[in-house]
Amino acid sequence: MTDQKQALKELIIEALDLEDITPNDIIDDEPLFIEGLGLDSIDALELGLAVRKKHNIKLDSNSDETKKHFFSVSTLAAFISSQKAS
Repeated sequence: MTDQKQALKELIIEALDLEDITPNDIIDDEPLFIEGLGLDSIDALELGLAVRKKHNIKLDSNSDETKKHFFSVSTLAAFISSQKAS
């Protein structure tokens, strides 16, 4: 597991106050929302804010493109890397 993915998993757990979940419980390529981790729209807003604060990147919460980036830990890590590179 990359350091960035590990850090993202820890951020998800901390930002959403997921007490019964460890980073090892979150699978990199599984969906974060509905199935998979089972997050909902309120979790999406909180996670978006946490990512924005931590990584100082802009997010358009109503964009379908942004929703694609938040599909899994892997897609979110790739998005953050691309934003830092530009």
